[in-house]
Amino acid sequence: MESKLQVYNSLSGKKEIFKAINAPHVGMYVCGPTVYSEVHLGNCRTFISFDMIFRYLTYSGYKVRYVRNITDAGHLENDADEGEDKISKRARLTELEPMEIVQKYTLDFHNVLALFNNRPPSIEPTATGHIVEQISLAEDILNKGLAYESNGSVYFDVDAYNKEYDGAYGELSGRKVEDLLSNTRALDGQSEKRNPADFALWKKASPMHIMRWKSPWSDGFPGWHLECSVMSSKYLGNHFDIHGGGMDLKFPHHECEIAQNKALDGKKPVNYWLHTNMLTLNGQRMSKSTGNTLLPGELFTGDNDKLSKAFSPMVVRFFMLQAHYRSSLDFSSNALEAAEKGFNKLMDALAVLNELEASEDSNGFELNTWVEKLHASMDDDFNTPVLIANMFDGVKYINSIKHGDATISSSDLELLKSTLSAFIFEVLGLKPEEEISTSGNDELVNDLMQIILDSRMRARQSKDFASADRIRDLLADLNITLKDGKMGAEWEVK
Repeated sequence: MESKLQVYNSLSGKKEIFKAINAPHVGMYVCGPTVYSEVHLGNCRTFISFDMIFRYLTYSGYKVRYVRNITDAGHLENDADEGEDKISKRARLTELEPMEIVQKYTLDFHNVLALFNNRPPSIEPTATGHIVEQISLAEDILNKGLAYESNGSVYFDVDAYNKEYDGAYGELSGRKVEDLLSNTRALDGQSEKRNPADFALWKKASPMHIMRWKSPWSDGFPGWHLECSVMSSKYLGNHFDIHGGGMDLKFPHHECEIAQNKALDGKKPVNYWLHTNMLTLNGQRMSKSTGNTLLPGELFTGDNDKLSKAFSPMVVRFFMLQAHYRSSLDFSSNALEAAEKGFNKLMDALAVLNELEASEDSNGFELNTWVEKLHASMDDDFNTPVLIANMFDGVKYINSIKHGDATISSSDLELLKSTLSAFIFEVLGLKPEEEISTSGNDELVNDLMQIILDSRMRARQSKDFASADRIRDLLADLNITLKDGKMGAEWEVK
């Protein structure tokens, strides 16, 4: 199928015409979360962006296999080859089993994305479900002479890889091995490596390491980078269309993925690398260490000291899509309040549109040109801010018809309805606020209430009783009462 879609390829550093390997089929892999804590807004932006991309490709007629993994082992602190597993550390600190941590935060991740109206991926594999394949891939790279064993661990040999493939390591991030070496500081266990730039395919577990599996080299665990190479190639093949993630993953994670896959057959595994940009909060980098951070639940309930009020998931989604996925985005009360007004204006126009009556002919608007602009904006590297601006030209036309300043024929009315609805609901993934029911049986509300209750529980555990009471009182204002018990809080509508 002929494509007008252009995407910005991080590998080439420019926009390219998108050509699917096996059209109309498209394979897309996106690095999912490491499930050791609540999903944060930066993660949410990445997954909302790729949900939009998934939706537009589907809307354009492609049959997309969207694979997004769950990292439930092997991701060490500071994205390094030394240190404690993030999930094991949380398990130790909370005196829980690691898989309890995985279950808890996988559910949190799914619940939050459901509130944002994200569609689930086609396949959602886990790292621990693919240990056998990861050991096999490490063995294959060893057999190629591009990895080595050291004290029970297996490391990728960057020098050998560069000699084999003409200095290919760094082709995605633009980094040079010489620069990496000059910036590398001494780490515990660094002596195991031949080169500080080498990275782990398999790590021997220390006696205190909880999560471990048997391998030909040691009882240990897979390297974080190896996991995604295995899961992407298993479900999409050794050569697929799109690989995505946040720009913070470009190096070292995605760089290492390319090296691992390319080590096997000398070919680039992915045609198009897409990366989302970062979020800031009130003009400053989001950081747990400085306290300048915000969880989705705190955003939805208003239980925070960073913003002036609560904002609904659909307003937040709309706000995120008002910026291009490759641009930085700052969360602030003024920006979110403006987005809220825009979202309501769009939904109001849709309601007006459904009540309009047709005339004999149309005047005052070039409808076909407008439709072309909507498609052209999305074909320009999924340019949602331009799309939304063009959609509001349609809103102006709707209001001019309502006030008698323009007319529309019956055929054009149907085209306007179908086009605007498709881009609002199918492409942008928005939905009217009234679809969020106040019924205790509504699955979406149950998910939202669980996030609120978890936020209140964390406040009580940290002895922040003022915040916990504030959440209770805000819910009471909505006629929702809480009952605290041994198993946690329960809620009901009065």
